Amino acid sequence: MTIRLRAHHLLCLLTYAGKGYSPAFVANYDGIAERIARGEPVEIVSGPDDVCAPAMSEPESHCRGARVMKRDRLAAKAVGGLLSHPIAPGMLLQLSTMDVQALRSAFAAGQIRSACRACQWHSLCSGIAAAGYAGCRIPPIT
Repeated sequence: MTIRLRAHHLLCLLTYAGKGYSPAFVANYDGIAERIARGEPVEIVSGPDDVCAPAMSEPESHCRGARVMKRDRLAAKAVGGLLSHPIAPGMLLQLSTMDVQALRSAFAAGQIRSACRACQWHSLCSGIAAAGYAGCRIPPIT
């Protein structure tokens, strides 16, 4: 199987530590984290993805909003620049341990966080990165 992710979730997965919008959201993300840790490939999508699924029943889900789409564009540019290949809808990405380490290093240094500026999770993610990513649900990829 392939995990469907929007671009800004490539940043979110770096610091995911079991926090979320609801118990259903956390349970879903935990499953995605396990799949990513096992090395399952990722398909970049435009708009709501597998992480968004539990929030899509809300009529005004923020997953469809313009601010979130802007985050996707900023994240795609930053992550693509770091990994030296474009991040665009339809592409398949096999995240390696080296990719995750490079992304986490750049994230902690603030180099790829332009998409995170207005995010409500910004301070939580900053604290997790500052603590060396302790407690993250996505360990090095196997």
